[in-house]
Amino acid sequence: MLKITNAVELADWEIEITQIRAQGAGGQNVNKVASAVHLRFDILRSSLPPFYKEQLMALSDQRVSKDGIIIIKAQSFRTLELNKEDALQRLKALILEAAKQQKPRRPTKPTKSSQRRRVDSKTKKGKTKALRGKIDL
Repeated sequence: MLKITNAVELADWEIEITQIRAQGAGGQNVNKVASAVHLRFDILRSSLPPFYKEQLMALSDQRVSKDGIIIIKAQSFRTLELNKEDALQRLKALILEAAKQQKPRRPTKPTKSSQRRRVDSKTKKGKTKALRGKIDL
């Protein structure tokens, strides 16, 4: 059971974890040990509240497929247990990140004095550059 928040938990049957062989160099055990983990989580079939489902489906993340399945591959560690824990923590972080409320942006105007300072600095810079020209005798 994966606890997301105090009110939201995911049951074990909702998360499908399969063992795969890790990519890259691995020495003598490279072709024998399946220590990497593929985690699959179906958003639409899960017991998450509708708000979480909508936010996760709206994510533009490469780990979320069009069918609403989150796929996480964990192969950072050498043991299967650590990779499983890493994949579960990454799933939890993804769900929590999707559930965050974005603060609405309020458009603002620059103040009169800041506009004046900007224009003054531009004219000053222009005068400095004008003085760099050739001198006529």
